[in-house]
Amino acid sequence: MSENIGLYLHIPFCRSKCAYCDFYSGKASEKEYDIYITESIKKIAYWGSRTDRTVSSVYFGGGTPSILGTDRLCKLLSEVKNQFNIAKNAEITLEANPESGVSLDFERLLCAGFNRLSVGLQSSDEKELAALGRIHSPGEAELTVKKAKEAGFCNISLDIMLGIPYQTKESLQKTIEFCAGCGVQHISAYLLKIEEGTRFDKIKDSLSLPDEDEQAQLYLYAVEQLEAKGYKQYEISNFAAPSFESRHNTLYWNCGEYIGIGPAAHSFFKGKRFHYERSKESFYRNEIITDGDGGDEEEFLMLSLRLKNGLSFEEYEKRFKKPFPSAVIKKIEYYAKMGLMETDGKSAGFTPKGFLVSNSILSEII
Repeated sequence: MSENIGLYLHIPFCRSKCAYCDFYSGKASEKEYDIYITESIKKIAYWGSRTDRTVSSVYFGGGTPSILGTDRLCKLLSEVKNQFNIAKNAEITLEANPESGVSLDFERLLCAGFNRLSVGLQSSDEKELAALGRIHSPGEAELTVKKAKEAGFCNISLDIMLGIPYQTKESLQKTIEFCAGCGVQHISAYLLKIEEGTRFDKIKDSLSLPDEDEQAQLYLYAVEQLEAKGYKQYEISNFAAPSFESRHNTLYWNCGEYIGIGPAAHSFFKGKRFHYERSKESFYRNEIITDGDGGDEEEFLMLSLRLKNGLSFEEYEKRFKKPFPSAVIKKIEYYAKMGLMETDGKSAGFTPKGFLVSNSILSEII
């Protein structure tokens, strides 16, 4: 295959565990950071020797990658560049906590090759942040964005959450205004989901959460407000100024291939899906769990429909060498009449209302 691929590096460390978080991450010492860097460099070399395909996007996720500090992050990215064929215009994203403005050297990070920053704000309301177990202030997030921009970063994203404790339309509007006021190019807006085993799961009966209808209203309100601020929805939970859509995540949704390095990291490479277990020790031993073939028709339909532009019938036919199923078109037309999908006869996608019930619609379509 000649198509470009993506590269994901998982950094499984955090200063503290947020109440809602189900990602593989936890506290660790500086010594453990160094061990992890050493082992990650070995795995970067291992995977780099197994492909000469061009890498069009690199994503440092977590956990909290920024916790490693400037030196370690630059060292990791340098090794990535040494071992992989990185495109000259590759998008290279670093996830960072809002308090990173006082701990990271953004000028050095930019010189090393990072060119996109993703900051986990979640809310600009102090009460909501406290309820989520976040340990930063809105001011720290603002400072981080300001320092990154001053250093030369011109592609910055902020994450916010919807349907969280104490959130109202008014507080959500203030959070959106805060993000727009920071002058960022991209905003991710995720609906809170109570994941099994999290702190929120243990105390869910006592949480002051909006009900399902209220969550839906908050989501639709967020879509409306973000679009009004110039952030066009391009995926269920993602909004961007023109030409600032996340290339790395869009690669996932377009059923593109990628290599994931780190505990709990997943890969889709050479037509196969596989992953590392949620264990640093297993990762250090390079134990890979196979998940079978990937990129089939069902997967293509499901992933494409996460995007606002939806799925292209022509792209389907080109990929699978057969006509787009007429039975699926009939179902799409049915949901389009209900205002949950849109189609022009050449492609199909969900409306914002449709995104809210997309899982149940997908189970009918696929």
